[in-house]
Amino acid sequence: CDKYLQQIFESQRMKFSEIPQRLHALLMPPEPIIINHVISVDPNDQKKTACYDIDVEVDDTLKTQMNSFLLSTASQQEIAALDNKIHETIETINQLKTQREFMLSFARDPQGFINDWLQSQCRDLKAMTDVVGNPEEERRAEFYFQPWAQEAVCRYFYSKVQQRRQELEQALGIRNT
Repeated sequence: CDKYLQQIFESQRMKFSEIPQRLHALLMPPEPIIINHVISVDPNDQKKTACYDIDVEVDDTLKTQMNSFLLSTASQQEIAALDNKIHETIETINQLKTQREFMLSFARDPQGFINDWLQSQCRDLKAMTDVVGNPEEERRAEFYFQPWAQEAVCRYFYSKVQQRRQELEQALGIRNT
C-alpha cells in the first residue's frame, strides 16, 4: 500500500481480495432525503403527521459493475488462485534464501561449517532421542573400548548383513520361508 492507502486501511499489506470487505466497513450510507409535505387524507379530521417511505430508483452503473465484479465467482476464484500462487512464490523465495545462506557459509569456511553442522545434528539427535551424553567423555577413545561398544558393533554389522541379504533375495526373487 502507498502512504494514503496505509492511512485509510491502517495496514501496510493486505490481500487484494480483502479490499472490498475493508472498503465496505469504511463506506457509509448517504443521508436520507427528507421531504416535508403535508398530506391531508380527510379535511374534516384533525391535522395528522404521517411518515411515508418513498423508494426512488436511480441507475448507479458503478454500483452494478462493482456488484457484478464482487459476485463473480470466477474472478474471486482467480484472485484466490493468484493470491495462493503469490504466497507459494514467497515461501519458495524464503526457502531459496535459506539454502543460499547455507551454501555461502559452507563456501566461506568449509571445515568450520561442517564442524558446526555436525554439532548441530548431534544436538538435534540427542534432543529427538532424549539421550543425555557427556561430550567431553565421548571425545576420548577409551569411551569406545567399553564392553557395550563391542556388542553395538556386532549388532550393527548383523543388521547390515540381514538388510543386504533381504535386498539380494528380493533382487533374485528368492523367498526365505
